Amino acid sequence: MSDFNIDILVVDDEPLQRDILKTILSGEGYLVETASSVDEAIKIVKKTSPRVILTDLKMPEKTGMDLLEEINRMNTSNPPAIIIMTAFGTIASAVEAIKKGAYDYLTKPLDKETVILKIKQAMERQNLLYENLQLKNVLYERFNIDGIVGKSSKMKGLLDTIRKVAPTNATVLILGESGTGKELIARAIHYNSLRKDRPFTPINCASIPENLLESELFGYEAGAFTGATSRKKGLFETTNGGTLFLDEIGDMPLNLQAKLLRVLQDGEVRRLGGKESFKVDIRTIAATHQDLESLIEEGRFREDLYYRLRVVTLRIPPLRERKEDIPLLIDFFLDKYNREFGKAIKGVDTQVLQAFMNYHWPGNVRQLQSVIERAVIMTEGDTIIYDDVKDELTLKQRRLDTLEIDIPDEGLIFEELEKTLLIKAMKKANNVAKKAAELLGMSYKTFWYRWEKYGLKKDDR
Repeated sequence: MSDFNIDILVVDDEPLQRDILKTILSGEGYLVETASSVDEAIKIVKKTSPRVILTDLKMPEKTGMDLLEEINRMNTSNPPAIIIMTAFGTIASAVEAIKKGAYDYLTKPLDKETVILKIKQAMERQNLLYENLQLKNVLYERFNIDGIVGKSSKMKGLLDTIRKVAPTNATVLILGESGTGKELIARAIHYNSLRKDRPFTPINCASIPENLLESELFGYEAGAFTGATSRKKGLFETTNGGTLFLDEIGDMPLNLQAKLLRVLQDGEVRRLGGKESFKVDIRTIAATHQDLESLIEEGRFREDLYYRLRVVTLRIPPLRERKEDIPLLIDFFLDKYNREFGKAIKGVDTQVLQAFMNYHWPGNVRQLQSVIERAVIMTEGDTIIYDDVKDELTLKQRRLDTLEIDIPDEGLIFEELEKTLLIKAMKKANNVAKKAAELLGMSYKTFWYRWEKYGLKKDDR
């Protein structure tokens, strides 16, 4: 860890040149240090972590190239940008330095305005690299496996499997109800893998129309269809080297399932309208809340794709099956929203905790998070009380309690019950299928499949 930081280190064996450059750059508001040799420069670098080094190429004993190579051997996460100063006759050496990692070079005699411009550009580059590094560190911390909240036996088993599978390139299938955190698990796998510095690209297969989904995934060539005026790279191509997360894979159309299977088998992609395939290096993680084996029986999901995806299957337990994790999750979300909203909520009272433990949480962790967020915003004290959360819990409970189903002694036909629910939902939604699907907690495609399965028409409502 550095004792302090400086902006620029000037390295030159000529005292006058060092002093002139320090004066110029200090006048521009930079914090500048100087060194007369490579050995002295290395000591300063280890102590101060400069963002930019401006070094002469030709110096006694060790050269600017030697300094560059020693900096490279340090292998630090945020190395300085190195600008080489050289006479006109040794430009070839400066170019060689750039090939080895130097940022740029300046020719002597130096021009003041050129020096200032080059330093400014180098500082902007370093600031951008630093911001990207900080963002990556935040992502790595956020999606650290040990940071996933859960100490229940089911979560411990899940996390143990994630630790084993993350460093591999194995295809993963994540199963779980809506709100259980399937994308969180997918990101944790990616950011704990060897691909963590490459893209993580999520796409929801249920939220994009079929024709758009295909072009999003595979891209297209100019003229592939009306409106395709130029080439577009698909997600398989832009995510090359990284991880592609296919959320709600159960809603992917059958023809796209066949294309996905070919990508998984051959590692090759062809853009729409393209004549040649090209190789991609992609790790695929898929997720769904649906029963894929049932979809296979219904002819809506390819069995061969299913077995290709489920190399490793992760089942995320719903919150009602791991209620011992609720106190941990409460503390986690309280800390998150205290920081976000500038609050200092200490916790929840015993009545709230008991209500949470007794509640069935149909929306899983996502619903609990929403309840805590609202409570932190609305509460006026330093403890969340039952009045702060009761409406969030009882409203959803009443909605379920209004559904009363009597099973006669002679039994009932489940298909007739399902058909009735579809019709009632469509009526409640004023004949809007998308809204009816939401009322029943299913995707639009699933709702419409079941509606047509029973031969229903909109007039049947």
